[in-house]
Amino acid sequence: MKELFLGTGIAHTILLFSFVIASGLLLGKVKIKGISIGSTWILFLGILVSHFGFRANPTALAFMKDFGLILFVFSIGLQVGPGFFQSFRKGGVTMNLLATGMILLAVLVTVSIHWITGESLTTLVGVMSGAVTNTPGLGAAQQTLSDAMIADGAPASAAEAASSGLASAYAVAYPLGVLGVIFVVILLKGIFKIDLKKEQTALEQEEKPVDSARRMHCEVENPAVFGKTLAEVTCGVSDKFLVSRLMRGGEIIIPGPETVLEQGDKVLIVTSQPNVETVRIIFGEEVPMHLEDWAKQDEHIVTRRLLITKSSLTGKRIRDLHIRTSYGVSVTRVLRAGVELVARPNLILQMGDSILVVGTLSGIDQVAKAVGNKPEKLSHPNLIPIFFGIAVGVIFGSLPIRFPGIPQPIRLGLAGGPLIIAILLGYFGPKWRITTYTTQSANMMLREIGISFFLAAVGLGAGESFVSSLLGGGFWWILYGALITLIPVLITGLVARLVCKLNFYQICGLLSGGNTDPAVLAFAQGAYGTDYTSINYATVYPMTMFLRVLVAQLLILFAIA
Repeated sequence: MKELFLGTGIAHTILLFSFVIASGLLLGKVKIKGISIGSTWILFLGILVSHFGFRANPTALAFMKDFGLILFVFSIGLQVGPGFFQSFRKGGVTMNLLATGMILLAVLVTVSIHWITGESLTTLVGVMSGAVTNTPGLGAAQQTLSDAMIADGAPASAAEAASSGLASAYAVAYPLGVLGVIFVVILLKGIFKIDLKKEQTALEQEEKPVDSARRMHCEVENPAVFGKTLAEVTCGVSDKFLVSRLMRGGEIIIPGPETVLEQGDKVLIVTSQPNVETVRIIFGEEVPMHLEDWAKQDEHIVTRRLLITKSSLTGKRIRDLHIRTSYGVSVTRVLRAGVELVARPNLILQMGDSILVVGTLSGIDQVAKAVGNKPEKLSHPNLIPIFFGIAVGVIFGSLPIRFPGIPQPIRLGLAGGPLIIAILLGYFGPKWRITTYTTQSANMMLREIGISFFLAAVGLGAGESFVSSLLGGGFWWILYGALITLIPVLITGLVARLVCKLNFYQICGLLSGGNTDPAVLAFAQGAYGTDYTSINYATVYPMTMFLRVLVAQLLILFAIA
């Protein structure tokens, strides 16, 4: 039993990790003024336990740190991948440019502190990672520093000690990294005298999704389409709207390409807001009808949601399924990640999509068999793409990338490589018919296990030298971290409001996403009562995460050059 509690074996290491993670997560539930640093308590508790002499097995510690980091960044990549490139549309370019500017300002402040004070740049990289609350950046910096020192002939123990120094600096700067951004958000609200209701109303008008579904009830009044088939009428514009049902003389039919339009026909159309005027011009003005009016006329036509649970359908377009011609059923909308999309013929389907279909009961039953519609299949994780993706990510992260003037080649490492591959897999996977679907709960489980392993390993590795580092001048790291947090965030917030005229909720999302800081996001949503902040957080998060990891490695390589 003594070896179990006081040794350094595998059983002792597992016990130590379990205690640190469970206790850290329990402390993470404690909120002060509605603010919590969440799982970061694992890091601080690991430092505390290690400081009092509890040591983990070095080999197991290194494995848990690296593998935990891989799981964390890969699950993030899979989640943000489908929307990564879309984040540059609809104003996303401005948001991402501002976030990039904030990252570069943080680098500039970090390097300036190094020049002015003479503080080690490698240590300041750890301070910067804590000041911007970016754990993957810390992991990438630690690995880059360790690899570079070993390549130069340094012993593994020296590389590990230098890596632990980064973690100590990170831990000291982290708390103000959270509180500093919250302070700036509150300060900006006061400086600009923000009226939250006015800001939210303005955003509701501007942020209507372009592709979200909109139902229209029109009467065919345009003489140019009388006697023409639906295929002829929609030629060239079939991707802009979908004719779901047609009513003629009290009878309702599911129209197909060969259905001939007549004067006075009433049509139920699903489209998106930008195409409303086009629909009115082609068919005629809207008429005062409701969905219930169609149901009263023909009880044989029903509406149902079906789940895409056949992995073979991933990457296929709606038109490839021939649902209307084969079953007499129309697909009107697609629900994906909580967003309703117009069921355009060229829309690429993914496993996990929910489709809204209209037709006869027998036809819908046939479509259900064709698409799967078995919810229990979605609970089964698709592990093959995940582990193949991790393998490719590790290989990709190990490839040397040489830059002029830098003696050591840059490697994206175990943080950057898997992150990029996961983003590409999340975005291109459905197009390549690779099923990458995981439920939200499964993704969160993977991510939380990964970050818990990583933080526990970092804390247990850094605790031995943490207090001595702090007493040996490390208390200055708190000031340096505050400057790295406050200066870029405040400048970016002012530019966003004064120059780019961004909404306050957009600024909240920008500042929290630009610092990859979910604690600030939770504060903004809880204090100001809207989900718009999270939408803008997600807009800048993928690019920010990638750049934070990259610049941390670049600074380390410049420091040791």
